[in-house]
Amino acid sequence: MWKRAAAGMAAAMMAVGILSGCSVVGAAPTIATDEETEAQSIPAGTAGTAKTEAEDTESTQVKSTEAGKKNRLEQIQERGYLEVATEPYFAPQEFIDPSKQGQEQYVGSDMELAKLIAKELGVELRIVPLEFSAVQTGVTEGKYDMAISALAYTPARAEAMELSNGYRFADSAVQYGLMVRNGDLENIRSADDLADRVVVCQSGSLQEMFAQEQIPACRELKRVSATTDGFLMVQEGKADAVVTEKATAQLYIDANSGCDMVIVPDFSFAVDESTQGTRIGMPKGEVELRDRVNEILAEVVESGIYDQWYEEYQDYARSLGLQ
Repeated sequence: MWKRAAAGMAAAMMAVGILSGCSVVGAAPTIATDEETEAQSIPAGTAGTAKTEAEDTESTQVKSTEAGKKNRLEQIQERGYLEVATEPYFAPQEFIDPSKQGQEQYVGSDMELAKLIAKELGVELRIVPLEFSAVQTGVTEGKYDMAISALAYTPARAEAMELSNGYRFADSAVQYGLMVRNGDLENIRSADDLADRVVVCQSGSLQEMFAQEQIPACRELKRVSATTDGFLMVQEGKADAVVTEKATAQLYIDANSGCDMVIVPDFSFAVDESTQGTRIGMPKGEVELRDRVNEILAEVVESGIYDQWYEEYQDYARSLGLQ
């Protein structure tokens, strides 16, 4: 549910979004925006997995035709594959292992969950890597079957798509705050100190909602596709503060010694309990798919397997230099 803090954590920044002093190592593969084709959305090293324009058009036409006859769950089972959109820059939930190629390079606890859901549905899993805003748009427009990308609950998302029950809950409530340069900490102690400052947040995220609703005023609110990009903007002096999940910010600081950044102490944005818990997004109205996913998630939560995956992939991400 953190989201999204980690785009610049890409495969090769990937070698850190959690997501270099403090510059990011390497460069992130290109991820598609809403305006780009799916073929362009596949990062380097995944040749052979991208759809051609003709194939994409045909697939869209087939889905459109099927949509008038069957619900999404039936369509998935009939066609034999599940398309899951994700922003693969948010370790340990979804990230890229640059030593692998194709679908195998997308790893993380959310990717294990996607595999499990596909297995339970009896179909193949196809991961579609996108920018976070495109993940949400793609699902709300029905282009993809699911968004499994550390989604948090927001009222706007609940109106735009079907949201599953929560499947990952932190031991304590997740806290959101501000990260600034050390030199600005004396003057930025809370959201009330941002009237003459440039603030950055991830577009379409819970953090953006906090910025809009709980920051009284700021000189400018900038939006980026990934929280890690926001970290870099503050680090490089292009913004004064980034709205962030605190644990994600701390991971960035720990992974980038010398970045001269700090989380503003003794300040947190107010969090509604309804925002807690990571969710899966599905096209609006697809209640059969949502209900089946919730059945699978109930077993996942009861078994505790997701928390095990989460811990395993934290170690995995650290081995790649991502945390």
